[in-house]
Amino acid sequence: METTYYDHGTAAERWERARQFFDAKDYAGAARVLAGLVEEVPEQTGPRLLLARAYYHSAQLRRAEAELRVIVERDPVEHYARLLLGRTLQRQARDAEAEPHLRIASALVGDLDRD
Repeated sequence: METTYYDHGTAAERWERARQFFDAKDYAGAARVLAGLVEEVPEQTGPRLLLARAYYHSAQLRRAEAELRVIVERDPVEHYARLLLGRTLQRQARDAEAEPHLRIASALVGDLDRD
């Protein structure tokens, strides 16, 4: 099995590499690392959320939406995933779908004055 730079190393090393790509605003590079990591540890929220963020920032909105929906389904009170899902839907001009997620995110952080 041939490995590439993106999937080389332990899970911890790949997590660190993905964070470095993300911090350097190389969102596509971060997503390449994170996609394999999420496949390896699908139950962990951290890598999946960072993957969704990388997809969002690299305008891969359908992919971001899919990852965020998995997180929200597993953990309905994950406020940042709700917020980002709402923003992702807004960027796709799906405001009516976005609104409930944005309202829930606001309620979860105690910001009830969103009107």
